[in-house]
Amino acid sequence: MISTKKHIQQLVSLLNEKGVNDIVISPGSRNGPITHTLVGCGLFNCRNIVDERSAAYFALGLSQALQKPVALVCSSGTASLNYAPAIAEAFYLQVPLVALTADRPDYWIDQAESQCIRQENIYQNFTRKSISLPLGESDNELWHAAREINECLNVAIQGTPAPVHINVPLEEPLHDLEDEPLPSVKPIELPLMNPKLTDQALEKLANSFDQAQKILILAGQQTPNPGLENQLSELAKKTGAVVLKEHLANLNDPAFCSSIDLLMTGLLNENTADFQPDLLISFGGQFVSKSLKQFLRNNKPQEHWHLSLNTDHFDTYQSLTQVLPLDASDFLEQLTPVVSEKSNSYQLRWTEKEKQVNQIRDQFINQTDYTDLRVFDQIRQFIPPNSYVHLGNSSPVRYALICQAPTDAFFFGNRGTSGIDGSLSTAVGFASTTNQLNTVILGDLSFFYDSNALWNKYISNNLRIIVINNRGGNIFGLIKGPDHSPAFKEHFLTEHSFEAKGIAQAFGLNYLRAENEIEVTQALTELYAPNQQQAVLLEIFTDSEKNSQTFRALFLAVKQ
Repeated sequence: MISTKKHIQQLVSLLNEKGVNDIVISPGSRNGPITHTLVGCGLFNCRNIVDERSAAYFALGLSQALQKPVALVCSSGTASLNYAPAIAEAFYLQVPLVALTADRPDYWIDQAESQCIRQENIYQNFTRKSISLPLGESDNELWHAAREINECLNVAIQGTPAPVHINVPLEEPLHDLEDEPLPSVKPIELPLMNPKLTDQALEKLANSFDQAQKILILAGQQTPNPGLENQLSELAKKTGAVVLKEHLANLNDPAFCSSIDLLMTGLLNENTADFQPDLLISFGGQFVSKSLKQFLRNNKPQEHWHLSLNTDHFDTYQSLTQVLPLDASDFLEQLTPVVSEKSNSYQLRWTEKEKQVNQIRDQFINQTDYTDLRVFDQIRQFIPPNSYVHLGNSSPVRYALICQAPTDAFFFGNRGTSGIDGSLSTAVGFASTTNQLNTVILGDLSFFYDSNALWNKYISNNLRIIVINNRGGNIFGLIKGPDHSPAFKEHFLTEHSFEAKGIAQAFGLNYLRAENEIEVTQALTELYAPNQQQAVLLEIFTDSEKNSQTFRALFLAVKQ
C-alpha cells in the first residue's frame, strides 16, 4: 500500500532509480505520504529514529559506512530544524545526505498554522542544492518536479559529494492509500567523469615539482583508500617528499609522519627554515592540529597546490597558488611517472625529528601517573586490528592523535564542524551496517549531550562505547586562557557529578567502569573479549586537574 499522491509516488520511484535505498525516518503525520510509500513499496531499507537531530547524525554514519547516499524523512516545523547540525557536518565532511522534509502548503506559512515554519532553503548554506516541490499533480508540475529531483540527486554524488534538500509541501488528506506499484519514471543520468591534466599542464606541474627541493604533502581526513596509500608511498620513495597525516587520514605507511602536534612543538628548538617546504600539496579534509596551521602560516611555501574535485579554494595556509580539479589518486597516477628522482634528505629530517619526539612521548607516558594520557595509551593497545574507531571531539581526538595509532584500525570523526553534539549517533549509524567491531571514544559531555543516540533499535552487538568521564569539558583545561577565569568551573569545564551507568542500563547495554590503571586494563580485556556478544559501555573516571597538568607537561618535555 502506497500513498495516492502522484508526486510522492514519483519522488520515491526516482529515489529507487538513483539507488538511494537506505532511509532514516522520524515519525510524524505531515510526512505520512512519504513514509507510507517508502515502506509500502517494499524497495527500501527503512529505519525509524524519533529524535531528528540524532537521526540525521545516524544517517551520516550510515552513509559513511555504505559509501552511498542516505535519505532522511521528517515532519514539518522544528523537526526539520533538528537536521541542521548533521547536514552542516555532512557538508564539510562531503557526505551525500538527502533531506526530505515534509511541509505545509505555502499559503499557510506565517498564518499561525501549527507546525508551520519557513522551510524553503532552510539549509541553504550547507547543501549543494535545495528544491521545493510543487503541490499540484498536473502533467507539467510532475514533469517539473521530476527534472528537479533528478538534478538534486545527481549533484549529491557528482564530483565532491554533498548533502541536498528536497522540501515537500503536502495538503490533506495525508493518509489515503492504494494498492498499486510505483510508477515508472525517467531518470536523468549524469555520468561521473575522471578529469585528466593536459600534457602542457602536466609538464608545467612536473617542472615545478622537480625544481622544489623540499616537498611537503598534507593528507587530510578521508575514508580508507589502500590504493592511494600505495601511490603516496611510491611518490615519497622516488622524490623524498614528506607526507604528513593524522590518524583520520587512514594512511598507515610507517614512512609517513603522524605525530603532528608533538612534531610542531619539537620544531620550536630547530631552525624552522630546514623544515619549511618549497612546495606544499594538500588534499582531503581538515587537520585537527592547530599548531600545524600556525607553522605553515609562519613558514609559507613558495607554492601550494590543493587537490579538489569541486575546485574548493582552500587557502588554509595563506599560500595557495594552484587548485587542481582532481582527486589525489588521479593526480598521483599522472604526476609520479613524469617527475625526477630526488634526494631524501628533507624526508629524513622530518622522520628523524618524529622519531625523537616519539621517544620522548613514549618515555613520558610510561613514567606518568594515571591520567587521560595514560588511559588513551592503554586503549590503543587493546583496539583490535581491522576494526573501526570513532573519535569524539574536544580532548578525546587530541589524546588519540598524540598516542601511536592502533595497528590496522580505521578512523572516523565528525571533524567537518568539530562539534560534540552527534559523535555517538554517527558511530551508532556506522556500526549498524558493518560486521567489524566499532569503538567510539568520547568525553562525558559529548556522551550526555548525545545520549539519545541509544534511543533506537539499531544498536548493534559490535558497538563498544568508551566514555572518558573527567567530570566536565576537560578541553578547557588543556587550552590556554579559560582556566584562569573565575567562570572556569561552572561555565567552561561545566563541572558535574553525573555517571553513565543509568543511561546504559536504560537502553540495555552492558556496563563496565574503571577508576585506576589496573581496573582499566581489566575492563578493556572484558570489553574486547571474544565472548562479548552485545554492545558495551565502558566508563573510565579520571581527574581533570591531573589531566591538564600531565598534558602540558608532555609538551613541555618535547619542547625542551
